[in-house]
Amino acid sequence: MNVGGAWPHARTILAVRLDGMGDLLMTTPALRALQERPATRRLTLLTSPAGADVARELPFVDEVIPFTAPWMKSAEDEAISAMAITALVDRLRVREFDAAIVFTVFTQSALPAATLVFLAEIPLRAAYCRENPYTLLTHWLPDPDKDAASGVRHEVARQIALVESVGATVHDERLQFPVREQARDEMLRKVRAAGMRTDRPWLVVHPGATASSRRYPPAQFAVAVRALAETGRWQIAVAGSDADIASANTIAGAAADVVVLAGLLELPELAALLQAAQVVVCNNSVAAHLCAAVGTPVVDLYALTNPQHTPWQVPHRVLCHDVPCRYCLKSTCPLGHHRCLANVAPESVVAAVLSLTTNVAAQDSMDGAFPPPTSEYAMTNGSPA
Repeated sequence: MNVGGAWPHARTILAVRLDGMGDLLMTTPALRALQERPATRRLTLLTSPAGADVARELPFVDEVIPFTAPWMKSAEDEAISAMAITALVDRLRVREFDAAIVFTVFTQSALPAATLVFLAEIPLRAAYCRENPYTLLTHWLPDPDKDAASGVRHEVARQIALVESVGATVHDERLQFPVREQARDEMLRKVRAAGMRTDRPWLVVHPGATASSRRYPPAQFAVAVRALAETGRWQIAVAGSDADIASANTIAGAAADVVVLAGLLELPELAALLQAAQVVVCNNSVAAHLCAAVGTPVVDLYALTNPQHTPWQVPHRVLCHDVPCRYCLKSTCPLGHHRCLANVAPESVVAAVLSLTTNVAAQDSMDGAFPPPTSEYAMTNGSPA
């Protein structure tokens, strides 16, 4: 059988992306291209519970199956039984998918997920793989992204190349996260109740990241926020999840009129807030990729743990301090000094914000300044800096 020639005729495809929210956002151009042709194609996404929060907002994903895979980092604190895997295999088998495609970062093996879709008897199976997968995959792409030190592709480009290898045509490489009118209205209600003013542009700071190695020190965030507040240009807010509340309070306490929004917004509302901002300052986290998806300029405090996750097709500044231990691929700094971030001076953060907003059209206020809801592609406002 000509496997490559069979892919364009697949009517039901299972996409497997078991990583976090940011990884899924960087896969949106590839997923969108998979679902577009043929017009009758249905795309089901098997993803992590965190990824499912993103996936449910994507118009090109027809069905979402959340699953905590025992071979993924997200399962470290959970006990996943063999029965759960068997039940998932049975659930997938009865669906009789025509094809399955496994998306992985370059440090992951596709073999566990490939085994899963093989056992589910899905006839076409594609993925990158360093080892010879033999019959586990019908469409095997040897993985060229082997060594971070010698250079790897951006995560978005990696996944685009994968779907193109099975016949998909990527017409648009932008990330996508639609901001619904309901989410925007709810965001506005919440942030106004929290004290956000709408008579000046918004600057949003997001100090969160799932890995401690990717968090800029809150005390240094606070120094930068104090200096930015002294310009009088912005209404500043500190957003984040419940886990970021303590950091947000530390940062907001550095200046008057800084509003703490950490813990208040659901993911669609956070996306609406970031879309409404003139500029966002954040760690290399889901916030940076949401900014890329909704078209907001971003200052990315970029820990040098991984090289392939910089903001994609949006005006940005990437701040880091070069270190000999760069590209350690660790969630916790193995040397304990965090110098790739801690050595970034708050003054550099301020300079990056001012540089990035120099060419942004001035707004006297946020009143009436919101773009229309995005039911299709979220428009970006520039190409990679």
